[in-house]
Amino acid sequence: MTRRTVRPLGDFGMADLADAGGKGAALGELVRQGFPVPPGFTITTEAYRSLLAGTELGAALEAIDQNKHDGGALRALIARLGVPPAVRTEIAEAYAALGGGAVAVRSSATAEDLPGAAFAGQQDTFLNVIGETALAKAVADCWASLWTDRAIAYRERQGIDPREVAIAVVVQKMVPADTAGVMFTANPVTGERNETVVDASPGLGEAVVSGRVTPEQYVLDRRGRIRSFTPGGGEVVIGLAAEGGIREQPGSRSPDPSLTADQLRGLAGLGRKSQEHFGRPQDMEWALAGGQMFVLQSRPMTALPPQPLRLNMVQRRVVPFFIEMFQERPYPLDVSGWMKQGILAMLQRMGGSVGARFPTVEELLPEEDGVVVQLVPPSPRLTLRALAAPLGLARRAGQYRMADWQNDPRFTAFLEQVDRLNGRHLETLRWPEVVGAARDCFAAMRGITDLRISYMPGIFLPLLRLRLMLLLLGRTGLASALIAGADTRTSQANRSLEQLAVMVREDPGLARAFDGSDGAALPRLLEEPAHAAFREAFDRFLREYGNRETVSPVLSSSPTWSDAPEVVLGLVKALMGQPPGRADQTGAALAELKRHPLLRFGPVRRQVLAAVDAARAGMAFREDSHFYATKVIPPMRRAYRELGRRLVAAGVIDGVKDVYHLRFEELEAITDDGGALPASVRQRYRPLVLARAARRRELEGVPLLDTALLFRDRLFRDRRQAAGVLVAGTPASRGRAEGPVRIIRGPDEFGRLRSGDVLVCPYTNPSWTPLFQRAAAVVVDMGGLGSHAAIVAREYGIPAVMGTGTGTATLAEGQRVVVDGSAGTVVASGAGSAGNG
Repeated sequence: MTRRTVRPLGDFGMADLADAGGKGAALGELVRQGFPVPPGFTITTEAYRSLLAGTELGAALEAIDQNKHDGGALRALIARLGVPPAVRTEIAEAYAALGGGAVAVRSSATAEDLPGAAFAGQQDTFLNVIGETALAKAVADCWASLWTDRAIAYRERQGIDPREVAIAVVVQKMVPADTAGVMFTANPVTGERNETVVDASPGLGEAVVSGRVTPEQYVLDRRGRIRSFTPGGGEVVIGLAAEGGIREQPGSRSPDPSLTADQLRGLAGLGRKSQEHFGRPQDMEWALAGGQMFVLQSRPMTALPPQPLRLNMVQRRVVPFFIEMFQERPYPLDVSGWMKQGILAMLQRMGGSVGARFPTVEELLPEEDGVVVQLVPPSPRLTLRALAAPLGLARRAGQYRMADWQNDPRFTAFLEQVDRLNGRHLETLRWPEVVGAARDCFAAMRGITDLRISYMPGIFLPLLRLRLMLLLLGRTGLASALIAGADTRTSQANRSLEQLAVMVREDPGLARAFDGSDGAALPRLLEEPAHAAFREAFDRFLREYGNRETVSPVLSSSPTWSDAPEVVLGLVKALMGQPPGRADQTGAALAELKRHPLLRFGPVRRQVLAAVDAARAGMAFREDSHFYATKVIPPMRRAYRELGRRLVAAGVIDGVKDVYHLRFEELEAITDDGGALPASVRQRYRPLVLARAARRRELEGVPLLDTALLFRDRLFRDRRQAAGVLVAGTPASRGRAEGPVRIIRGPDEFGRLRSGDVLVCPYTNPSWTPLFQRAAAVVVDMGGLGSHAAIVAREYGIPAVMGTGTGTATLAEGQRVVVDGSAGTVVASGAGSAGNG
């Protein structure tokens, strides 16, 4: 060894992570900034590496199977080898300089206490260690804790190569705490950045961090003043044992706080100072001894929800639509590619055409560490150009006839461009050319944007005219059902799926095979020669409709129907049963309208029915232009897959889909030097991918938008729930129906629906709507009257309740319920009358 492996805490900072590990580097920073940190020293990673280099441990580590290494054998080997003599001498010298006595010995791995990977509790800490011999053993035990089963599993989940991890050890004077605990500089439950949460308990903080005690809890405001106090359970008190180590004794419950207001203000001040220094909310361990406050550890808070939103009236109106679109967290490539340069570019241009500024992707989806943390519903702002918008809308409505939009040369050019994109052989292209193929998909999207800007005004005037006519006729309640009768690409796809289901029903062998298969097993049925006719029909269906999204049209990372044939076959399986009898809402509404006395007069009848047809054409344009926009997703995904394949070959990413952890501009910056990607690409981008993947995993349990808070804020209509009502939401499609609850949480579960079930789901998009042909009713956590689910439910004449917020959580699988789509309620069967209406 050419340098000392044991050095004072203050010798290190965050730039020394490789030497001091996460905990040692952070404590060194705190010492340098004047925080009250107990004195101590760090045994650097060089000491651990000297053990690897000088013993058989290094060879044993190199020989392990990365996925099946034997942590027990490695721990036993470290225990047998112990601390190398030269390192042990340095430790003894530093221990003597510290004054000997009781110390705390803490593991400090190079991959811990980092954003997205806290490694909390994964390596060991030893308290009240007394004497050189006990200290040397504790250091070796810290090294060995790098190979506990829990640490191994945690690293595997984080995608960290065990060969790349090293460990330092922090040794500090033991603090004989009177009271200790943990402080969060933001509320870890709500995400509120203006609150500090302190957990405290008598004795050592081990009782709090190990969960052995229910701590007393203080919620403080930004100035450190108490907002609320909850007494602790007082189950145990952990203190120091005279011979070394810790002892546990029974505690006692007290209604009184153990910390004074001044102590809490001082503690909160330390938290704010640490947060300001490290630049993010902190999780700090602290101890109070003899009236003095000590900081034992400070690390970034993980899995912290975003700052709660305060929504304005416009945001409250649009949030159901956007929540429906963002049921999954977008990847960096989703945001920087398809969304920024495709979907949002379209919305921004459409908004600009009427003088409204639509937010940027950065405003809509703020990021931390390169990962989206929150969905901020847009609130478009009007510009001076909005004053001229009515004239512009009227001009376009008169210039572009809705019935002619598919004859527009721009639409023909768009389809030709899509054909060219699908015909490119990406495998033979250079890296920049493959990136360019994806960019061409964004450019093609501008053709649909131009069409929408031109023809969309033709939707509003017919809708306004129809609603005005219905108001004068006293039939405003018929509007939604009348418009739902439009023939669209979605309804055509649903009819084609029904025809596929009929083919299965009429083939006894194929029907038995479908009935006995689920999920991934369904596509294998198509490989059998006996099912060739069905396979050909299925292939034709995918050629026509395979661009349809499975999850969301804004996420290019989500598979299309062509990418996930099992989803489509699951829909076919769900449609195999005979459809339940139900009322034709659209036909009934039209019949009721025609019976109106004023419609006996020919001119009135023609005007009203023409308004209905025009409104339906407008709704069909909205739906069909969306369908055609998704035509660019398959060639774009193909380009991304090719880029991902090359990055896997270069060792940058482990799987093709990991390409989505990179931003589009980062892909553009890569060069292939005429062949394979250079080694510098791996060095530059692999750490980014791993860090973003870890941050994404950290946020798995954190919603993009906390809908529970929104409901408490009365985002949706406040509806007084009568006795027996299980859930309530927005009435979206009239009628009443009874059936068993079937909770379908995602496309992979489509095949579980049976004819006559009440479909209960968290969200919907067009790929869900074929299920409505068999469902007795639909109940959705999110969405409103204008969602795909509501429109198609009205088209199929089934009751629908949207925006329940808690339908999937409150209703139970198989529970018989009555759905009242007119009242927006779901009650238990027997609590009210049932039947289709």
